[in-house]
Amino acid sequence: MSHVRWNRSGKATGPVIEVFADIWCPFAHVGLQTVHAQRARAGRGDVAIWVRAWPLELVNGAPLDVCATWDHVNELRDQVAPDLFLHFDITTFPSSTLDALALAYRAYRTDPQIGELVSFALRDTLFEEGQDVSDSITLQHIAHTFGIASPDESDRSGVMADWHEGEQRGVLGSPHFFCGDENAFCPSLNIRKDPVRGSSIVRDTSRLTDFLARCLSPTPAASPYSAH
Repeated sequence: MSHVRWNRSGKATGPVIEVFADIWCPFAHVGLQTVHAQRARAGRGDVAIWVRAWPLELVNGAPLDVCATWDHVNELRDQVAPDLFLHFDITTFPSSTLDALALAYRAYRTDPQIGELVSFALRDTLFEEGQDVSDSITLQHIAHTFGIASPDESDRSGVMADWHEGEQRGVLGSPHFFCGDENAFCPSLNIRKDPVRGSSIVRDTSRLTDFLARCLSPTPAASPYSAH
C-alpha cells in the first residue's frame, strides 16, 4: 500500500502518476503492475497512482472484443509477462466495465489510497482470478472487502467526466500515463504490428524508466491530483 500524504482539501502533497485506463485492457494491467513494482523498488510509497476511467466501450462505441483480448493476453503472457494472467478465463469476460469503473471512482472518492487498491483488485479479479467484473455480486464482494459503499449515479457521472477530461487532454488509448507536465502512452511496452507475423510485444524498460525517473524526481512538476 502507498503512503501518500494528503492535505485537508484532498490533494496529494507529493507527485502523482495519473493513468487513464480501462479495467479489461490487458496492456493497462501489465503497465500498472510494472509501475507499481518500479515505485516499490524506488522506495517511493509517497507517490500516488491515480487510475482514472477510460471506458473503451464508449470510446470505441462497442464492448471490447473478447477474442482480440484473448489474443493480446496470450501475446503478453508469452512475450512479456509470464507471471501475469494466470487464471484469465474467456468464458467469464465481462460484458461491460462501466459498473466496475464506477466502483473504482467511488473508492477514490471515499479514500484515494483505497481507490488505488480497488483499481488493482478489480484487474486482479478479472485477469488473475478469472471472475466477471460486470457481475453485481462480484462487485459487491470487492466493495465489502474494502469497506466502501456501492457506486451511485454521481460515481457513474464521474466515469463520464473522466472520459471527457481524458479526451480534452489528448489521451491516445488505454493506458495513457500523466505525471505533472509529462505524459506517455503505454510506456512499459513497445508494440509492433506485422501483417504477416502478427503483433510483437516487448517490455520497453527504457521508456518507462525515463518516464518514472522524471515522475519520481525530488522536485517533480506540480500535479493536478485531488480526490474525487
